[in-house]
Amino acid sequence: MIMKNKILLGVISFFCFNHGFSQTATKVYGDNANAWIMYFGDHKFSSKWGVHIESQFRRNDMFNKPQQLLMRTGVNYHLTDQIFFTVGYCFVETYPYGDFPVKTSFPENRLWQQMQVKSQLKNVEWVSRFRIEERFSRLPVLKLNAYVPGESVYTNRLRLFNRFSLPFKGKTIADRTWYLTMYEEVFINFGKNVALNIFDQNRLYFALGHRIPRIGRLEAGYLLQSIQKSDAVRIERNHTFQIGLTSTIDLLKLKKS
Repeated sequence: MIMKNKILLGVISFFCFNHGFSQTATKVYGDNANAWIMYFGDHKFSSKWGVHIESQFRRNDMFNKPQQLLMRTGVNYHLTDQIFFTVGYCFVETYPYGDFPVKTSFPENRLWQQMQVKSQLKNVEWVSRFRIEERFSRLPVLKLNAYVPGESVYTNRLRLFNRFSLPFKGKTIADRTWYLTMYEEVFINFGKNVALNIFDQNRLYFALGHRIPRIGRLEAGYLLQSIQKSDAVRIERNHTFQIGLTSTIDLLKLKKS
């Protein structure tokens, strides 16, 4: 049943991505060169419970200008070794950048819930994720001839994620293993305050990774982030170099040692 649901999730992701950019209106494209430095931590403190800690420093014009700051945390519940659920909070600060800049920097507070499932298909590791976000964005408004963050605007967003990783040697990604990985994630807005961009964005990622003993996975790669703006006409394409560390250090084992 889980496998069938994951295949259905992948099909929905593919359909949403291709349908989202196939509207008849003429699109205007803008391209940016960005760089993201990221940390992801999922750390167990009991047999079933753990904490999620995440920070992302997103830069525009490679490392020269700010794009976004993202800080995310949450509590994980591990149903099995392959399935866990998370509820949490996220803070995002968005800055003016690129070909379609916002009028001024603004904050966003976000609640989020997700289910993540990990499977092994022969020597391919498959991770799928279903996430829902409740977003409170203080979008820029014009006051006294200057743009400032306005009142919070509430929207919802659905995120569908599928990731595949292939080790160079062996059937699984063990310590000191080098591997190739790719993922696609589709973002869909919903709720009464959503503008014309019901299809919000798509992310397509390719990277080289290495599993570091007792720490986690280090990856470096390329992300194509395609964002549909609120008018459903402007499409922002962010060509992004990424460096990310994903840590799964078990706090319970550290305490016992």
